[in-house]
Parts: sequence; structure tokens; C-alpha cells
Amino acid sequence: MCSIVGNFLEHSRIFYFHNQGAAKVYAGSADVMVRSFEKRIESLFMIKSLVLKQQVINILAYDLRDNVNSYLMQEDGTYVKITLCNEAIFDIHQAFFELALDEVM
Repeated sequence: MCSIVGNFLEHSRIFYFHNQGAAKVYAGSADVMVRSFEKRIESLFMIKSLVLKQQVINILAYDLRDNVNSYLMQEDGTYVKITLCNEAIFDIHQAFFELALDEVM
């Protein structure tokens, strides 16, 4: 699991299941952790529109490229910051600020 923590606390909750090529994509408010469901009302919803599904998959692809704000969860539940290994810096928050409208539509 990857956690992205930058200057902005806003982050996506995207769940993408390949499903043998018939992708199932969900989004929502929940972390899908016990603590999220015990004390609050959380929701997940399936994205059915093909256009919206592809846009959400693109957001996820951007998220997974981040190497500035990202931390990887270890088997013991602790997080370790991703370190750069001769790769170009990619900051998801900065990248979204720089996106042009025609790249999103």
C-alpha cells in the first residue's frame, strides 16, 4: 500500500481491480480500515461510466508515479518514505496544478 502525504491533505480513495480485463473501479471516502467503519459513516461506490472509469484510472496512474510525497507500508504496518534512485522528480500535487483542461477531458 502506498500513502501520499504532501502539502495538501486531499487524496483519492481509488480501488482498481483488473478483474481479468473487465476492470472494476471504486471510489469513496473510506480507508477501508476497521477504524474507518467503526466510528464513522463511510461509503464506497462503483464507477460504471467508461469515461469516468478511465479518468479515475488516470488519476491512480498519476498517484502511483509520485516519488516526492509517497510512503510505502511495510509488513509490520509502518511506513517508509520512497527514496529517489536516479529518477526524475514527480510530485502529484504539482502535476495536477499544471494540468491543462484538455488533458483532463
